[in-house]
Amino acid sequence: MPVTTVTPDLDNRTLTITAQFAAPVERVWQVYADPRQLEKIWGPPTFPATVVEHSLTVGAKVLYYMTGPEGEKFAGWWLITAVDEPHSFAFDDGFANEDFTPAEGMPVSHNVYTFTADGDSTIATYIATYETAEGLQQVLDMGVTEGASMAINQIDDLLAA
Repeated sequence: MPVTTVTPDLDNRTLTITAQFAAPVERVWQVYADPRQLEKIWGPPTFPATVVEHSLTVGAKVLYYMTGPEGEKFAGWWLITAVDEPHSFAFDDGFANEDFTPAEGMPVSHNVYTFTADGDSTIATYIATYETAEGLQQVLDMGVTEGASMAINQIDDLLAA
């Protein structure tokens, strides 16, 4: 399993996940840069993603929805705020309505994904910072720790394919 640590920190409003992949940084970057690959790992296995709009450029949006086991759809959005290909990118991430407008009353996080070479492998650090501790607690209660870990753990199979 690639996920090595998961650290929620309510005081700092952060959720930090660290993972290690048996692939070079450039290959791990491609998982996020290619919307078809991103679909295979964004969301836990029982909630596959469909990426509707995608560009890893500053100011661009990534729009997606995940489909649950009963066919229900859960939309989300990213707003890309920084890109240092292939080492890192940052984005705001939120829940969305069916038309991809931000869902009111739902937490928004600022995320920084960093990929660092470690010999022949890559250490990935995923840091999500929430506007409030209550927002972080809300997504923790919704199962974000388990869901994100299951999603990230799918990357190994994609890299091996």
